[in-house]
Amino acid sequence: MSDFEFLNIGKDSAWIMQIFAIVLAALFFDFFQRKIIHRIAKKFAETRNYWDDALIFAIIKPLSLIIWSTGIYLAADIAGRQTKSILTDYVDPVFNILIIVALTWFLVRFISQAEKGIIADRESRGEPLDITTVHAVTKLLRLSVMITAALVGLQTLGFSVSGVLAFGGVGGIAVGFAARDLLANFFGGLMVYLDRPFSVGDWVRSPDRDIEGTVEHIGWRLTVIRTFDKRPLYVPNSTFTSIAVENPSRMSHRRIYETVGVRYDDAARLDGIIKDVITMLKEHQEIDESQTLIVNFNKFAASSLDFFVYCFTHTTNWIKYHEVKQDVLFRIYQIITDHGAECAFPTSTLHVPEPVQLQTQGVVNVD
Repeated sequence: MSDFEFLNIGKDSAWIMQIFAIVLAALFFDFFQRKIIHRIAKKFAETRNYWDDALIFAIIKPLSLIIWSTGIYLAADIAGRQTKSILTDYVDPVFNILIIVALTWFLVRFISQAEKGIIADRESRGEPLDITTVHAVTKLLRLSVMITAALVGLQTLGFSVSGVLAFGGVGGIAVGFAARDLLANFFGGLMVYLDRPFSVGDWVRSPDRDIEGTVEHIGWRLTVIRTFDKRPLYVPNSTFTSIAVENPSRMSHRRIYETVGVRYDDAARLDGIIKDVITMLKEHQEIDESQTLIVNFNKFAASSLDFFVYCFTHTTNWIKYHEVKQDVLFRIYQIITDHGAECAFPTSTLHVPEPVQLQTQGVVNVD
């Protein structure tokens, strides 16, 4: 072997060893950064601050991507210069794209983890929190990060962002016609987030559609409602722009509205019964006296003298409301019986114009 050939082999092996060293260094850097970050994460876990936990969680995987991208970039650059490959022209753009992806990944993970931390922190301290608003803000932040990353990536690859935006303006008309339902659902979801007619966990119903249940999730396209028989109902968000929605979860009070009838024979006792019922409602701890409270005789019914009870409870809880209503009805019945009266039930009276005479006929017994 000549000296010239030996020198060429030495040069070839030198750049290969450089590539090997770079890859090995990337491996070690990635290994040690994981060890260090895991130790920092344990320290941060001992604090009540959820922002540092979100930062550590978000940085682990994107940092590994940056380390490996840098190592591969350096190795590819050396290999490209030695082999005179055309792939050298693509090393810089690919490396820039990987860095943009890593940064975008970091920001998206940080926003998602911060969202979980905010919700968990408020729930642990028992503080009120509008979960729907938190979800809406974080979704908009993630969407903004992704759109910005996409535009920066296109600019890095040599595409004119202004040209892309102009194309988007022209093509948006065609896309709008092709995906009008998707866009209608998107803007419907945006209106739900902005107007907030309901939030996750609310009981909602619509008098226009057969929709009633508890809101489980509000997405950009669909809202998931769990009906009372535990069936999931997937409602496109565009539906909420054209229907009326009731939100019983935001009631300030619940109403008791009942009609009670007493016999016509107890007409003289009716006035005292009504006065005692009014007194009972005003003294009842679960009835809000500041709201409308009415007890009045209002109808000569077919077989009863009817008076109605109209009042509001302090509670809006569905189960407790029925317990309060039951107690009120029992007390009304007790007041009626205390006055020596009775609740009426449907009866009929037969008036005969002349006395009825019964004709007795002999009965013949046959053995």
